[in-house]
Amino acid sequence: MRATKQKTTTFILLFTSILIFPLTVESKSPYLFVLGVGQDGGAPQAGCFSLKCVSEWKTNQRVFPTSLALIDPVGKKYLFEATPNLPEQMIILEKEAPSNQFLLDGVFITHAHIGHYAGLIYFGREVMGSKRIPLYLMPEMENFIRSNGPWSQLVKLRNVEIKQLKVNKPIELSNVAITPFLVPHRDEFSETVGFSIRGPNRKAIFIPDINKWSEWDQSLIEVVKDSNYVLIDATFYKDGELPGRDMSKIPHPFVTESMSLLSKLPYRERGKVWFIHMNHTNPLLNVDSEESKFVKNKGFNIARRGDRFIL
Repeated sequence: MRATKQKTTTFILLFTSILIFPLTVESKSPYLFVLGVGQDGGAPQAGCFSLKCVSEWKTNQRVFPTSLALIDPVGKKYLFEATPNLPEQMIILEKEAPSNQFLLDGVFITHAHIGHYAGLIYFGREVMGSKRIPLYLMPEMENFIRSNGPWSQLVKLRNVEIKQLKVNKPIELSNVAITPFLVPHRDEFSETVGFSIRGPNRKAIFIPDINKWSEWDQSLIEVVKDSNYVLIDATFYKDGELPGRDMSKIPHPFVTESMSLLSKLPYRERGKVWFIHMNHTNPLLNVDSEESKFVKNKGFNIARRGDRFIL
């Protein structure tokens, strides 16, 4: 009996160690944390007084503009995008990764559309009075910030410290590498980039805004194959979503188009894709909509606030 009991105990300990080890490794890994999944205006959107929007205003059903946090267990926290809802998103981040102060170790910006950079204003002396927060920008985006107020004052008063990014050149952050790459978009004030975010074990791709996939010089199919998580532009679900508007002049890839493009990938590969940056009209914002169920049944995912992606 003793021998049997000893073998059983040994087996249990071994089995437990096998279960715990991966969890321990994962707990020490950096990860992405979703702070918002909406288009620039979030939802409900300013100026919308439809029955749906009025109901959302009354019940405080808020969807914040798209933003990700990179959380490194060594104590570092970074933002991807500074949205108009930065104050709320910083509180969410603080609850996820508490610190002694509301500190950020850097902010990465994709382009100069309001939902992606307007939150920088909160770093100014009228609000946070931040001290040299590293601000990672592409050259045209840097020129836009330096040349236009009130953003230029952030630089002048050293609320932020600009770190210039270069296309396809990685920035090393302890054990995570961030690499910007150009994507086609409405570049009225700056270039537009997506980011490759490579951790010790996994790689994520973040493309919140892009024109039609056919305009890009890379293959989305190959990008999906080469990555673990692919968070892509889902501004509109399908054509005709904006009544009375010519949607060819708002050339985001429809979710239906992206799914069609990736439909020949194996089910497992499609599971790497996460739709994000959804306009307030997009039915995917409703977890229970028929469109959300359809997307999930096809093997794709829809990003939600609070999602985590271990790197």
